[in-house]
Amino acid sequence: MRLDQGPDHGDGMRRSKEPSDSLSPLGDLLPPPPPWNTPPDFPMDEESDLIQNHEQSCWASLPDVCLRRVFWWLGDRDRSRAALVCRKWNQTMYSADLWRCRTITFSGRPSRSHASEFESALWYVKKFGRYLEHLEIKFLNPYNAVLTKKFQVTMRGLLSCLGKSNSRLKSLSIQHLELDRLVWRSSIRTSFIKSLSFFLKKVSKHLDYLNLKGARLAVEQGCHVLSSLSHLRSESFASELNLEDYFSHHLAVYSSPQFNQTMAMFRSLVVLTLNYNCISDELLETLGENNASSLWTINIKCHIHDPHGQVIWGMSWAKLAKHAANLKVNFFFERVMKHERLTRILLQEIPVRSVSLRSCYFSDPDWSMRPTLTDLLPTYRHTLQKLTFEFNNNHESLDEELLHLILSCEKLFYFKIWAFLDVKFVERILQSQEEGKCMLRTLKVRIYTNRYETNEEDRMLRDIYRKYRDLIDTEFNYFVIAYPMM
Repeated sequence: MRLDQGPDHGDGMRRSKEPSDSLSPLGDLLPPPPPWNTPPDFPMDEESDLIQNHEQSCWASLPDVCLRRVFWWLGDRDRSRAALVCRKWNQTMYSADLWRCRTITFSGRPSRSHASEFESALWYVKKFGRYLEHLEIKFLNPYNAVLTKKFQVTMRGLLSCLGKSNSRLKSLSIQHLELDRLVWRSSIRTSFIKSLSFFLKKVSKHLDYLNLKGARLAVEQGCHVLSSLSHLRSESFASELNLEDYFSHHLAVYSSPQFNQTMAMFRSLVVLTLNYNCISDELLETLGENNASSLWTINIKCHIHDPHGQVIWGMSWAKLAKHAANLKVNFFFERVMKHERLTRILLQEIPVRSVSLRSCYFSDPDWSMRPTLTDLLPTYRHTLQKLTFEFNNNHESLDEELLHLILSCEKLFYFKIWAFLDVKFVERILQSQEEGKCMLRTLKVRIYTNRYETNEEDRMLRDIYRKYRDLIDTEFNYFVIAYPMM
C-alpha cells in the first residue's frame, strides 16, 4: 500500500500529487532527547562551538510556516523520522495542512511487502483522519476473494473511524472497484456497500465531490449508495458527481424509475459524469428542474456494450439547454462509430463542447467515417472546442474532410487524431493556422502507416517542423509522429 501526500490545490483528487514512501506505525511519535543537547565527552575548541551554535540557531529560528513547507515536501517515512528530532518538529508533524489531501493505495496482489498495508491504512486514519479534506482510495486489480474480503474489513474500520473523527471531508474518490467481478462474492460486496452507504450518510452534509467511477453496481445497489448523500435533508448539495461505469454493463438504467427518483435528490450539480445508458427524457427534465442555475458540464460516455438504443427527444435537450444557460456537453464514444447510431445520440439541440470517437483499432470495411465528418459534426461548428479521433480508416482517405471540419469549427482549440493520414495533412493545418483560418492551441497527430519503416515520414515531419518552428514554439502544444500499423 502507498499512502501518498500531495499539494493542497483545493480541488481534491483532480490533480497529480507527489509520490511518497510508505507510512509505518510509529506509536505516538514521541521525540527522544535531541542528541545535540547532551554534553560532549571531548573538549571542543571555540571555533567548533561557534559553528555548532550557529547551525543550531538556524534551525531553531526557522519560522513555523517554513518548517511546515519543508515537511510538506517530505515523504511519509521521512516525515515520521523528522518528527523524532524535537518537540517542535513533532508538533509540526500534526499540522492540518500536511494531511488535507491523501491517496491510499491497496495492492490487489498478495505480497510480503504489502503484508501490513491494511493495518497501516487504519493507523493513518486514526492519527490524521480528522484533517482530511480530499481522500482517494485505490484498490488495484484484486487477485482473489481473500484480498477483497480483507479490503472490505479494512474499509469498514477505516470508514467507521473517519466518520466519527472527520467533519471536513469535501471530496471522496474510490475508482475502478469493478464490484461485479467474481472475486467480489455477494456477501463481501453487500458488506462493503453497507459500510460505504453508512459513511456517506455521515459526511453528506459537507461532501462536495464524489467519484465512484468503475464501481459496476446493480441499479438497486447503486441507487441505494447515491441516496445516502441525501440522508439528512432528503436532498443533496454535492456539486460534482462521477458515475462513469458506475452501473454494470448491459443495464438499461434509463428505464429505471428508481434511478430518476434518486437523481431528483441532487439540487446543486455543477459537473455530472455518467454513461449514455443512464440518459432519458425524465432525467433531462429532472436536471432542468433542480439544477438549472448550477449545471455547467455533463460528460457522457457511450460504450458499445452499454444499451444506447433509447429514444431521446430533441425538445428535452432544448428545454434543459434553455434552463441551464451555461451548459456544455462532452461526448466520449467507445467503438460506437456508425453514422446511423451516432445520429440517434448527437441531436442538434445539444450544446456539444467536445466529441471523442475511438474505435480501439477495430476495422470494419462496411463502415465509413465520412458522413459523420461531413454531415453530423458540422452541426456543432459554433460550439465545438475539442475533437478527438482514433480510428482505423485504412479503407478510405479522410484528409480533406478532416481539414474542412477543422476550418469550419470557429471555436476549436484542441484537435487530436490517430488515423491513416498523409503527412501533408499536418502541413496544411499549420499553414491554415499561420493564415489565421483556425485557432488551434493543441495539435496531436499519430499518422498510421502500412509499413514497418517510417523513415520517409519522419524526414518529412522534421522538414515541416523546421518550416513552421516559430509558429509551433509560440502557439502550439504540438506532438506529431508516424506510427506503423501492421
